[in-house]
Amino acid sequence: MPTELERAMEILLCQFHKYACKEGKSNSLSRCELKKLMENELPTFLKSQKDPGAVDKIFKDLDCDGDGEVNFQEYLSLIGGLSLSCNQLYEMHLRQQNQQCKK
Repeated sequence: MPTELERAMEILLCQFHKYACKEGKSNSLSRCELKKLMENELPTFLKSQKDPGAVDKIFKDLDCDGDGEVNFQEYLSLIGGLSLSCNQLYEMHLRQQNQQCKK
C-alpha cells in the first residue's frame, strides 16, 4: 500500500497525463490543455487571479524551452511554485496564531 506522499506523487503524475493526452503530444500540455487542467484542478487559484490573461502568462513562464508545450518538468515548476506560496501563507498563519497565544 502506498504512503500518502507516494499517493500524492502518483496523483500529480496522473493529473498531468490525464490532460496531456487530449491533443498534440501525449507527454506535454498545450496551452489549451494547461488551461483546462487549471480550470478543473486549480479553480480556487484561478478565481483569485485578477488578470484575465493569467493562464497565458503562466504558460509563457512555464514553457522554459520555448517549444509551445509544457512538459512534466515545467508542470512541476507550477506545482512547486504554488506549493511554496501556500507554505508561506501557512507559516504566516502559524506566526499569527503564536502571537495571539502569547497575549
